[in-house]
Amino acid sequence: MIRAILHGVITIFISAIICSFIFALLLKLTSYDETSLQWVMHGVAFLSLFFGGFIAGGKGKERGWMLGGATGVIFTTIIFLFQFLGMDQTFSIEQWGYHVGFLITAMIGGIIGVNVATSRSRSA
Repeated sequence: MIRAILHGVITIFISAIICSFIFALLLKLTSYDETSLQWVMHGVAFLSLFFGGFIAGGKGKERGWMLGGATGVIFTTIIFLFQFLGMDQTFSIEQWGYHVGFLITAMIGGIIGVNVATSRSRSA
């Protein structure tokens, strides 16, 4: 169970690093600014959390909502600690809203991941 959550969290951070690199290149090499890509970046963040929950649910093969939720909670905790300890700031109301959305998205990803993983094992 812990391994599944760890796989999910690692998936989230790897996809975040790759997407950050792509967005940094876009911002550097084009005339786009951060405000023009804001909603795209939010969408990619939600997709990253969905895939992290999906991977966690698929690896765990049961209780997908719990695995996805734990993945989202660990992600939020890491981000909160980084922001609080590294930048001496707490979450704003807007950030809490995003992280609640991230949690729900990761839970949905976990539920779907369990169902996909169990349907594959039944047909094999």
